[in-house]
Amino acid sequence: MIIDLEHFLASERPLWNELEDMLKHMERGAGKLDLDQLQRFNYLYQRTTSDLSKVLTFSAHSEIQVYLESLVARAYSEIHAVGEKPHRFTPVHWFFVTFPCTFRRHVKAFHLALGITILGAIFAALAVRFDPESKAVFVPPQFAHLFMDPNDRVAEEEAQGEEADPMAGQKGNFAGQLMVNNTRVSINAMVFGITWGIGTMVLLFYNGCILGLVMHDYIAAGQGIFLAGWLLPHGSIELPAIFIGGQAGLVIAAALIGRKRRKAMGARLREIVPDLVTLIIGVALMLVWAGIVESYFSQYHEPVIPYALKIAFGTVELLLLLAYLTFSGRKHEAGADNA
Repeated sequence: MIIDLEHFLASERPLWNELEDMLKHMERGAGKLDLDQLQRFNYLYQRTTSDLSKVLTFSAHSEIQVYLESLVARAYSEIHAVGEKPHRFTPVHWFFVTFPCTFRRHVKAFHLALGITILGAIFAALAVRFDPESKAVFVPPQFAHLFMDPNDRVAEEEAQGEEADPMAGQKGNFAGQLMVNNTRVSINAMVFGITWGIGTMVLLFYNGCILGLVMHDYIAAGQGIFLAGWLLPHGSIELPAIFIGGQAGLVIAAALIGRKRRKAMGARLREIVPDLVTLIIGVALMLVWAGIVESYFSQYHEPVIPYALKIAFGTVELLLLLAYLTFSGRKHEAGADNA
């Protein structure tokens, strides 16, 4: 029991004020505490908790009791909820941690999106291999240029390179059109997830069919080097971006289906919204880069730019993207697991 309450308050109140100042600093996210400060914080927390137990014996002093209870509760939250507090948003942290970690959290959906696209490519390539007339079934009118003989197309593209810049004055507009078109495809791949994933899978399969047709025609015509030099610089980023759009759609489908999950559908959908926003913003950024590369680099062929250089550039891009999505933010994940 406290014998001299006034003396008790006079000696302890500076410590409570110090603890409150530290809490304000932590709650503002103004910076991490060093080891000495953490030890001091823990001491103040323990001291204030002990003071609260003493004050509880004096029902007449409820204001002090309420104040100390609030102070102890705030300190308890800071100590025990450190692992649960979201990281303060910064573009650098989002790019190197949030996006790749979100991608890996749903990597099975990405693998499925990739597999469906590859399946579509194989299906279309085999179809035109055994029945060339079947190409008309796959190719819509706006892709009529795909009916052009690959050798003629290569000769035409290389001849343009010997003349004046064929993209002069058009690069910016062309890059913008590419970004808008590819972003639309990726967003559609995500939004069609609301059809329980059926629309997403159909879109991915069809895109795979178009890719398979192009690859089959150019490789069969002996123009594989031209194809690689044409597609790799921008395709090494553009195609994975579309797959990630499909990944987002399949994440929506999984939330709708809710297999082995007891939460209500609405709760499941609300739970994935932050991840969907992260994935689609990442896709948009990737497609901005892909559009710039396609407009300012991919459209130039030999003799302007050697195919070997274009293939090397695209290969390096792909390897860097794989390393980024696979390893970036791993330390953060490990820290969260150990928290």
